[in-house]
Amino acid sequence: MSGAADTPLRLGIAGLGTVGGGVVRMVQTHGELLAARSGRPMQITAVSARDKNRDRGLDLGAFTWYDDPVDLARSDEIDVLVELIGGDDGPAKLAVEAAIANGKDVVTANKALIAHHGTALAGAAEAKGVALNYEAAVAGGIPIVKAMREGLAGNSFSRVYGILNGTCNYILSAMRDSGRDFSDVLDEAQALGYAEADPAFDVDGVDAAHKLAILTSLAFGCPVNLDAVHIEGIRQVSAVDIEFATELGYRIKLLAIARLTDNGVEQRVHPCMVAEGTSIAHVDGVFNAVVAEGDFVDRVVFEGRGAGEGPTASAVLGDLVDIGRNIRLPAFSVPAAALQTLQPAPMDSHVGPYYVRLSVLDRPGVIADISAILRDEHISIGSMLQRGRNPGEAVTVVLITHENEEAAMSRAMALIGGLEAVLEEPKIIRIEAL
Repeated sequence: MSGAADTPLRLGIAGLGTVGGGVVRMVQTHGELLAARSGRPMQITAVSARDKNRDRGLDLGAFTWYDDPVDLARSDEIDVLVELIGGDDGPAKLAVEAAIANGKDVVTANKALIAHHGTALAGAAEAKGVALNYEAAVAGGIPIVKAMREGLAGNSFSRVYGILNGTCNYILSAMRDSGRDFSDVLDEAQALGYAEADPAFDVDGVDAAHKLAILTSLAFGCPVNLDAVHIEGIRQVSAVDIEFATELGYRIKLLAIARLTDNGVEQRVHPCMVAEGTSIAHVDGVFNAVVAEGDFVDRVVFEGRGAGEGPTASAVLGDLVDIGRNIRLPAFSVPAAALQTLQPAPMDSHVGPYYVRLSVLDRPGVIADISAILRDEHISIGSMLQRGRNPGEAVTVVLITHENEEAAMSRAMALIGGLEAVLEEPKIIRIEAL
């Protein structure tokens, strides 16, 4: 859908929460700047939200109000649907589908929608000749989608990874700084507004998995496959683990990692120990970071705020400026029909070193029994730490292994956990070489 330089790009905003309000404010604040950069004025003409009477601190009187976002999506008053409702189904999906069917460009911040339905929506948008832009769905204000789709388009990617959830990064950073455990810091994060009342989506790794599934498609030209992502959260990371990590020269981060291997495409979200000397180890608080590795560019690192009104609205406006310039690209770098299905690499085939923490009775033969199990699974110990020397009582033993296969580690940990002298389920954290 093209437009003359003096013809406004008419926006319909569905969802007036934190991000929707930010988009309204940004358009009102930077109207002249946006017109200059996109080549035509941007004009909000219509909005939709659940509660018309809620005080949002915005003057919405000049906009047509729609109770149903699907009606907004079909309206002749708009050229672009800006979908900021959220959720992988329901009104958000129906509104986006309606907009595409009616020849409207779409800009969304909805990572769940793109992670679940992105491939199908991309095909529908291409068939209609409209844009499906979603910069704000991944890493907030970091322009990683545009960078991978355009600036790095000449590269073949081997790996993309990062810190994609600010809530988890804040909690792990605060645990390290204060020595407190997960539950205490989670309460603080909720009080500060960094974590939701129900934090499961963030702390259990689901939010990061949605974003990783999208980045994987961008990097490797494959359909979005959320089901192939291995997901672990941070609930099991303890202050003790963070203390040992520091002593060993590591920091613990929840990483989302996609890479090509001989066994297929790995997609995994889980806590990792990363060396203190790596740049990503020092991305703290609510900040996000994304690292893309390409054959010609080598390694490119992006860091910034991954959520919030301003950063996310900034990403939305970047997508809108592209539409104002009549730039419409395939959603996942190549046309939807050209996306190639790639074999998912099973998590059991992952190879790397591991941190293992055990609580054992301090008595003769215990370490020998543990070592025998590791030997039988061909797992080599790189180093060992023991805390305390209380014969007959519980002590903590930490092992760092050399590289080995995940399947072998799983078998070994099951056997070690079954030993009479091992008092708790073994705790393992993968060590990631970056």
